[in-house]
Amino acid sequence: MTERFPDAVLTDLPDDIRQRIEAEAEKSGFVPNVFIKLARRPAEFRAFFAYYDALMDKDTGSLTKADREMIVTATSSANGCLYCVVAHGALLRLFKKSPDIADKVAVNYKHADLEPREEAMLDFAMKVCTDPADISEDDFTRLAEHGFDDEDVWDITAITGFFGLSNRMATVSGMRPNPEFYTLGRVPKDVYQQLNS
Repeated sequence: MTERFPDAVLTDLPDDIRQRIEAEAEKSGFVPNVFIKLARRPAEFRAFFAYYDALMDKDTGSLTKADREMIVTATSSANGCLYCVVAHGALLRLFKKSPDIADKVAVNYKHADLEPREEAMLDFAMKVCTDPADISEDDFTRLAEHGFDDEDVWDITAITGFFGLSNRMATVSGMRPNPEFYTLGRVPKDVYQQLNS
């Protein structure tokens, strides 16, 4: 599948996109494959990452970075997206400081020993992901009982919807997780660096 949708060549990219990718490589120690795959269409790359940043890096609302990554991991698993489960599962492990949380959430979050608040959040995200027509006032009431306001519900919905797009693009394009994602958040940083150097 990857031959049908070739990766972008870093040196051929517009300056702003190349700089964004280089900054990510400096921060992470590697270039996540999503950057190279989506950069093949510069205008779409810019739009995708602008919305990604708006959803995942915002400072408002009550969702933590771990909450956001938990939503992505659970719904990406429901959508069968290997890339997003592995990549965002790695970020979830880092934010929760738990080497096994992502595996539990991806396989069956109902058995992941989550806080009631987290389970309510994921129940709603999964409903948005798999059966949005069935959302009712009861769903909003349950979320409110766990401290989520309407703006938080919007965020849960937007993250779920955005990653529905991401899951489909990653799967159809044949995107594979970078090897670095598999050990990220599972082993101490010095061991991680040795394994991935």
